[in-house]
Amino acid sequence: MYLSVKDVKPLDGYKLLLIFENEEKRVFDVSPYLNIGKFSELKDPSLFNTVKVKFDSIEWSNSLDLDPELLYQESVKLNNKLHTSSESS
Repeated sequence: MYLSVKDVKPLDGYKLLLIFENEEKRVFDVSPYLNIGKFSELKDPSLFNTVKVKFDSIEWSNSLDLDPELLYQESVKLNNKLHTSSESS
């Protein structure tokens, strides 16, 4: 069983802020995929920023998508790392 993507927001550095159906916020780094086939098109920031939720996952305007299981497994749970440049604990 996998969790569906409920919302997506493109971030700097080819990262995506994902909100899953359980309300968990996670960050997925797309950059490792940017040299694989058609994913290289996403190096264009205007195309990268077209990402949207489609069914239970995400899709770009060039019809590329990623599996929601992969998005969840390969993403990192958000712990305010995007809002601060220094570590504080």
